[in-house]
Amino acid sequence: MQINVTSVRVGNILEVDSGLWRVMKTNHVTPGKGVACMQLEMRNIETGNKTNKRFNSTERVERVVLSQRDMQYLYADGDDYHFMDMETYDQITLDADMLENALPYLLPEMMVQVEFHEERPLNVKLPQTVILEVVECDAAIKGQTATSSYKPGRLETGAAIMVPPYLESGTRVKVNTDNGEFVERA
Repeated sequence: MQINVTSVRVGNILEVDSGLWRVMKTNHVTPGKGVACMQLEMRNIETGNKTNKRFNSTERVERVVLSQRDMQYLYADGDDYHFMDMETYDQITLDADMLENALPYLLPEMMVQVEFHEERPLNVKLPQTVILEVVECDAAIKGQTATSSYKPGRLETGAAIMVPPYLESGTRVKVNTDNGEFVERA
């Protein structure tokens, strides 16, 4: 399926130079002179090699059509992560490389969508936002108001996050899974 390169999102699978590539990062570059472009950091699914490639913002790329199945994350065993299909109860194991963007937000029993290409799992899609507990953060400074100043915190999954100064440890928060930013208290 041909899509405009500006529609590419992190986690999409593209067919470029007759290979399948997972998009790791996207950056829309608008130089002072010249034409705007999209810079994509991609990882080859077969070899694991990374590459950065620039596309003119008007170019179209081939997005691989994937079938999606609702699955439940069960548990981790070293670098292997186990998921169960909610319709057939079949279990699959994915390695940590495939879950690179999802790992900071993945908790046991979480529902995710696993994308398959010809019965081969390629990608895990998380919900747009997840609710996680802040287990560690600096104490609030007296007199500090809810301004744009944020303080570092740590989620129950171990991921780092910047939270507003009024939040305390033990607070459940909604986190955007695309960029890892605090959205609101849950």
